[in-house]
Amino acid sequence: MDKDQTARAGKPSVEHTPLMKQFFAAKSEYPDLLLFFRMGDFYELFYDDARKAARLLDITLTQRGSSGGAPIPMAGVPVHAYEGYLARLVALGESVAICEQIGDPALAKGLVERKVVRIVTPGTVTDEALLNERRDTLLMALSRGKRGYGLAWADLAGGRFLVNEVETEDALEAELARLEPAELLVPDEEGWPGFLATRTGARRRAPWLFDADSGQRQLLQFFKLHDLSGFGLEDKPQAVAAAGALLGYVEETQKSQLPHLTAIAFESSGEAIAMNAATRRHLELDTRVDGDTRHTLLGVLDSTITPMGGRLLRRWLHRPLRERKVLNQRHHAVQTLIERGTDTDLRDAFRAFGDVERILTRVALRSARPRDMSTLRNSLALLPRLRELLAPLDSPRLQALAASMGEHDATAHLLLTAVAEQPPLKLTDGGVLASGFDAELDELRQLSTNADQFLIDLETRERAASGIATLKVGYNRVHGYYIEISKGQSDKAPVHYTRRQTLTNAERYITEELKAFEDKVLSARERALSRERVLYEQLLDALNEVIEPLKRCALALSELDVLCAFAERAQALDWTRPDLSDAPCLVIERGRHPVVEAVRKEPFEPNDLCLDGSDTAQARRMLVITGPNMGGKSTYMRQNALIVLLAHIGSFVPASRAQIGPIDRILTRIGAGDDLARGQSTFMVEMAETSYILHHATAQSLVLMDEIGRGTSTYDGLALADAVARHLAAVNRCYTLFATHYFELTALASETFEGGPSGIANVHLDAVEHGDSLVFMHAVKEGAADRSFGLQVAALAGLPRTTLAQARRRLAELEQRGGQTQASKMAPAALDAPQQFGLFAAAPSAAQEALAALDPDDLTPKQALEALYRLKALL
Repeated sequence: MDKDQTARAGKPSVEHTPLMKQFFAAKSEYPDLLLFFRMGDFYELFYDDARKAARLLDITLTQRGSSGGAPIPMAGVPVHAYEGYLARLVALGESVAICEQIGDPALAKGLVERKVVRIVTPGTVTDEALLNERRDTLLMALSRGKRGYGLAWADLAGGRFLVNEVETEDALEAELARLEPAELLVPDEEGWPGFLATRTGARRRAPWLFDADSGQRQLLQFFKLHDLSGFGLEDKPQAVAAAGALLGYVEETQKSQLPHLTAIAFESSGEAIAMNAATRRHLELDTRVDGDTRHTLLGVLDSTITPMGGRLLRRWLHRPLRERKVLNQRHHAVQTLIERGTDTDLRDAFRAFGDVERILTRVALRSARPRDMSTLRNSLALLPRLRELLAPLDSPRLQALAASMGEHDATAHLLLTAVAEQPPLKLTDGGVLASGFDAELDELRQLSTNADQFLIDLETRERAASGIATLKVGYNRVHGYYIEISKGQSDKAPVHYTRRQTLTNAERYITEELKAFEDKVLSARERALSRERVLYEQLLDALNEVIEPLKRCALALSELDVLCAFAERAQALDWTRPDLSDAPCLVIERGRHPVVEAVRKEPFEPNDLCLDGSDTAQARRMLVITGPNMGGKSTYMRQNALIVLLAHIGSFVPASRAQIGPIDRILTRIGAGDDLARGQSTFMVEMAETSYILHHATAQSLVLMDEIGRGTSTYDGLALADAVARHLAAVNRCYTLFATHYFELTALASETFEGGPSGIANVHLDAVEHGDSLVFMHAVKEGAADRSFGLQVAALAGLPRTTLAQARRRLAELEQRGGQTQASKMAPAALDAPQQFGLFAAAPSAAQEALAALDPDDLTPKQALEALYRLKALL
């Protein structure tokens, strides 16, 4: 092993310098992390760390000096700007160990001691500069056992700690899609689902760290409890195992107390409407397939003012609730805000609020900065105004939020008297605490403040006493206070002046009086800073004593912000309050797609939906939707799913009326692509998603199926689509929107299943040919479509004319062949029934109709030629 390989392995050579031996000692503890090694005003990285950081951060890689007989690759970032570089590394999934200088370098004898004081990982960041203010940053741990999987996740920046248990891989994947953890801890063992291998931020840990018994002991010790029954975890061994592993990792990396984690909440999957990973992806709740976040449901819905409100809204959107009481209270609160017009005043007040939730976390971790204190002070000062606005509102939820906010007059008064109006960025800059808060601090500051006047008076007296008109009194950080006299006048210096420094054109002196003043003033400044640090720590102590009611206040403010945003959106976008019915039904009148409507310049065409989940003979549970490509089938299906989802987070919905019965799941199969990570083709992905739906949909599920069977041969696809539709209607009996180009499926509406009606109805989206163009009507009408307009849509896409002409000729051949085949196979009884189109059948074109009307025997040669030209024009 050469010297550089030795360095890469973190093994110090006896030939290395003392400084590099210190580096290797720190690096050996964290071989897999980038090490920020403090050297004066820079954090330096060495060897492979330097090479990696230079590549990731686009900073200069240098080779300065040598150690162990070889040059040292090095790259560095300035201490004053390191947070920006750290944020970029964390966003790339990297973890960093911060190795600081311990003690004062000026007082150190020999090499300055250094120690790793903190580890920054993607899931444990709490610094404001490293966080996305409108998205939770989650750390998650997974465990597994005979009953399935345990999940534990923590939002360290928000002080939330939650757990859950799921039974299947599909449910695990759905939870990962919902929570999107920044960092994932998994036992280092075989047999985990393949989708974990592709996740950014996945980190393998020793399996023994995920033991349920040791996890329980760790949790009991951390929360100082005798049992976990208060958290509802007494019979949740996998959740406890995951929580213990997560807590151990946090304590290992943060190297500090975690007083803001005061409880664990068990989040039951049964409380929410279930959506698997594919459904979340298809509905584009907060991110489109192309990565865009603007043209999504969250992009339209999020008009929250505060960052903490934005984060809560995102959580609600990904976990629509089934609890009707909670939802009705939210709907009533939104309606009350609209009717009383209070939402506008509340939103105006929120504009002066800061991110109280994350500030309180930094207070608990004792990393809060002076500006955090002033922001918290200003926010608490607004609470009386909020309570005043909420007091007259007749809404149980709004009154509960007002009570949760609480009254924090004593804390607000403390911050008002303690914190300066405009504090500096750093505590070390001084001037953080307000004048009048502490007599001792004021006295020390007074000495510093009076220094300028003393120096002016001293300079005036010394000029008069010495007769030197150019004499000056000054100060610099290296030499302290001095009296300066030019070289030409230096022979006039009084005998009691002691030379302090010689310059090219001047001499500098010190006197006993000035020296005594210097000692007093400089001492006062240091003592003032020291006193301010003590008082600041006492202020943090006082805030931590009331941290729990302050956290409840922050959560109430977040929810109030979201409800006000719902009220604003309802008024701005003309949304209405949904009716959550106990009867099984899904009725939406003049529904609209919230995202498409927001981005379209043209007016959006609203459409109705009427499904009945009852067991009556007239029940209508499935719509087979036909019509042309680009006609709006997919938009129609998605808009109804989004309306259902919006109703179940407490929002109003884009419809004139919505009556929604109990819903337990939203399941979709819309679009597909190859899943290369799992070795699955497009058709395999389509079938896997379909299989999941058939196995999980219930009578209370909303299912969207788009173009089932298109990934295989025509007859295979038709057979599969027919079988899937029958299974959904007869077995699952769920609310289903089934879009297809197989017109044969429209016959299902007239069939009977198990001796009763199928519960299937046909609807279509129409289009009209206008000259050479095709106009999409986007209106849903009863009955089946009579054609797909596939060639017309292809023409709109710009296919060459010769290609389209060839397609038309081939289509005519297939239609004729399909018609003959079907007619030859029809039974006599079937000839009296309305005839279904063949597999490729379509309505006769204008050219076909004109040709059928011609009688060649009655045409003169001139007339025949004219007819030929007319047919050519029609084509």
